[in-house]
Amino acid sequence: MGFWIFMTISAFLVPVIMIIFGIVLVKNPPKSINGVYGYRTRMSKKSQETWDFAQNYCGKLWKRIGIIMLPVSILLMVPVMGKSENTIGIWGGVVEILQCIILIGAIIPVEIELKKQFDKDGNRIK
Repeated sequence: MGFWIFMTISAFLVPVIMIIFGIVLVKNPPKSINGVYGYRTRMSKKSQETWDFAQNYCGKLWKRIGIIMLPVSILLMVPVMGKSENTIGIWGGVVEILQCIILIGAIIPVEIELKKQFDKDGNRIK
């Protein structure tokens, strides 16, 4: 049971991190374009306006996804409660890999929205 609790807590990490960083990106985004902190892609760094837009959009998206993933993570870990450590470890690992794919996959809708809102040089489309 102890290993199941450990893996269930581990499965909470990605959703909780997404929620926390989502809130931070919306409420306290990095003020200027940088290579260290924030949503950083080639398109988001085209101009200050694209940078600000990307931080806000990604923050809201991560927060929403994290809130959805949190209870789903609990539900996904319930079927392996009481199973062998090997089964719990493999199942928990798969859950965490899927969470990471979703975390990284959030880049796609942000980039699509940036391309809808801005031209290739980072100027807002009117």
